[in-house]
Amino acid sequence: MSFYNTVVELIDLRSFSNLWFWIVLAVVWSSTSHWVLGVPYDMVSRARRHGGKAQADLETITRINVDRLLYISQTSGLWLLGFIFFLLTALASLGFYYKVEFAQAVFLLALPLSGVGGLSFATARRIARGEDAGDALDRRLHRHRLMTQVIGMVAIFVTAMWGMYQNIQLSILGH
Repeated sequence: MSFYNTVVELIDLRSFSNLWFWIVLAVVWSSTSHWVLGVPYDMVSRARRHGGKAQADLETITRINVDRLLYISQTSGLWLLGFIFFLLTALASLGFYYKVEFAQAVFLLALPLSGVGGLSFATARRIARGEDAGDALDRRLHRHRLMTQVIGMVAIFVTAMWGMYQNIQLSILGH
């Protein structure tokens, strides 16, 4: 096999039959469920087990990230929301109307991640309204992580089913 064929096969834009897409999908959801509002989940676990300084550190880093998220939503929230809807609509149109497989793959990554983003803003508002210390904060971050994992599992399942459907369709049609 020539070098050119190897490179083209390595960066093939038929996403659902490409190993790199599935690696990216796994890494994205693994990272998303580990970083809860920008806080590594091991800090939450350590704060639950040890309390004291670990809990104080968790509350500090959570406050910083919550303030950052709330600032973003207050200053550019509507523009950001409009841009995200535009991007998702463009990807859905390209992917499912014009049959661009790469756009389908990006859409199936971006749509559930935007749901996690919305969940993050809602969780940040709840924390800012009073669930910002002790067990209440630990429970809120745990619930947020659990919901993120549920969204991730559903997203991976839907993406896998759609990917298998696409691959079967392409093998039947011979494209």
